[in-house]
Amino acid sequence: MINNSSASVHLPDEIANQLSHLIQSKQLSPGDRLPSERDLCEQFSVSRPVIREALSRLKSEGLVCIKRGVGVFVTEPDPREAFKIQDVDIDEKTTITQVMELISTVEVAATRLAAARRTADDLKQIRRCLLGMEYAIASDRLGDEEDYEFHQAIVVATHNPYFDTLSQHLEHTARRMIRHLRSHTKTRHTNLIEAVQAEHQAIYNAIQAGDPVAAERAARDHLENAEKRLIKYMKP
Repeated sequence: MINNSSASVHLPDEIANQLSHLIQSKQLSPGDRLPSERDLCEQFSVSRPVIREALSRLKSEGLVCIKRGVGVFVTEPDPREAFKIQDVDIDEKTTITQVMELISTVEVAATRLAAARRTADDLKQIRRCLLGMEYAIASDRLGDEEDYEFHQAIVVATHNPYFDTLSQHLEHTARRMIRHLRSHTKTRHTNLIEAVQAEHQAIYNAIQAGDPVAAERAARDHLENAEKRLIKYMKP
């Protein structure tokens, strides 16, 4: 039931906050069904439209899914949404530098760990992605998706699920902004694309050799050069 001291608070928000607390505190787990609208109306002493608005807010936040005729269920948390990067103007040089600093911090560390921990199967997958980029370039494509798959294969080779989760989020936000900038450049910068592939090859060679120091250096060089290339993409 709503506390009377909260009467001035928007009722749907108050109810949504209370239900959200139950979900966040694990008192309601993914897959659990929430009480029916009727039961919630009785529990909070409010009308059905108030309950529906509260549930709509929870749905917009990704906390529940509404199955018509069945009920409202707690959803599995989306790891990409656990950490937020708000939309920014990627056309600003300062923003590019800041975004690349974040990506570099994650990927350089991941590449070093991958060189130390990779298995034979990991190495095969990284190699497969490297060849995929070569094919994309030969087909006169930028190979952005293949580029992501290459770096994601390296992240997987760390065998650290937290790197994997953060990398997925960065792909969902920061890298997407970078791809938008690259895809709108007026020229293909063929010589730059070839340089990118040479840097990827150096990263693979270091991981194949099981040399964490060389892998870290190759990854850092690649990402520093990537920032410089993005600045060139900005120029008319």
